[in-house]
Amino acid sequence: MSAAHAAPPIRLALIEGMSGPFGNAGAMVERNLRFAIERVNARGGVKLRDGAHPLELSVFDSKNAVEDSLVQLKAAGDLGIPFVMQGNSSAVASALIDAINKRNAREPGQRMLFFNYSAVDPTLTNEQCSFWHFAFDANAAMRMQALTEAIKEDGAIRKVYLLNQDYSFGRQVSGLARQMLTQKRPDIQIVGDQFHPIGRVKDFAPYLAKIKAAGADTVVTGSWGNDLTLLVKAAREQGLELKFYTFYGNALGAPAALGEAGVGRVFAVAEWHPNVGGETSDGFYRSFRARYPEAKDDYPLLRMTVMVDMIAAALEQAGTVDVVTVARALENRRVRDGLVDAWMRPNDHQMIEPLYVSVMRKAGEAGVKFDNEGSGYGFRTAMELAQQRVALPSTCRMMRPR
Repeated sequence: MSAAHAAPPIRLALIEGMSGPFGNAGAMVERNLRFAIERVNARGGVKLRDGAHPLELSVFDSKNAVEDSLVQLKAAGDLGIPFVMQGNSSAVASALIDAINKRNAREPGQRMLFFNYSAVDPTLTNEQCSFWHFAFDANAAMRMQALTEAIKEDGAIRKVYLLNQDYSFGRQVSGLARQMLTQKRPDIQIVGDQFHPIGRVKDFAPYLAKIKAAGADTVVTGSWGNDLTLLVKAAREQGLELKFYTFYGNALGAPAALGEAGVGRVFAVAEWHPNVGGETSDGFYRSFRARYPEAKDDYPLLRMTVMVDMIAAALEQAGTVDVVTVARALENRRVRDGLVDAWMRPNDHQMIEPLYVSVMRKAGEAGVKFDNEGSGYGFRTAMELAQQRVALPSTCRMMRPR
């Protein structure tokens, strides 16, 4: 496709916190999306009925705040961008769903679709489910299902402390942990259940003092970004021999922050990690590192590449950028290859896929070919859970356009 005759791009709006306390998480998202988009464009772009179109990413800084996100949503809409992506806050995702529902009802000629890669509050695909929203990450209930299956098998765990960010997602994680641990390991004592302000705590030492005083041997947390990094740094500095069962313990500086103290003690849950193994997985990881060779950028998220690939395939099936046609092409879409086994469940637009619980180990040990961020520490699979073990039922009652 020559530049002189190139078709207009299909624009994707990224609304994310690119500045502020979670700016590093926003930058990580942008890297992953640009990597995925470049792969689609390198193979010829998206072929619609009128020819091939490149994908183009436009970034809107929401500062990870609800009001700023809504302002940026309007800005994207005013530019005629039909596809919106966001994920690093369930509170923001909830507000975007509501705003897009209202916009699409009010302006049927300028509808938008919302592709969510990381906001995992289960409410988003249950009580708040929307035809205009697709969730490409396992929700918090599915992630907790996986983590508690691993905890169930860890007989050394006796006392658990729940520590989470104080917003809707953190409270969901806390409630789910209580519910599932009670069902699966009634012998475990929950000795603390605490919330901390999101993005505002500079020193987690007082929280860890409470964890120590409670006699906990394990912390279960959904905290992410700098909050998680600072938490594990403080644990290392205090020399606490805790296990951390986390949603994001393999991310954004956490392994390097914890160092040797994390070996065998930090667990994370995800749809993939670099040491899953196999030629296809290794090749994906190496291609990401070739694109972003700096150690600080070493955090590929397979689900973002899967999301962009599925969007491109749905656009090609639709043959148009009409959002209703594209949404219907995404529903029930399945991807099965050497790396991915994913299904977009049609009744609630929730991605269903296997999950891995992995444990931090030294690079070079069996099952740890790759480390994280040049830290010398990586993650090894501790448990793999097939789709049917994590595909929890949905209460979604979706309203569909005629």
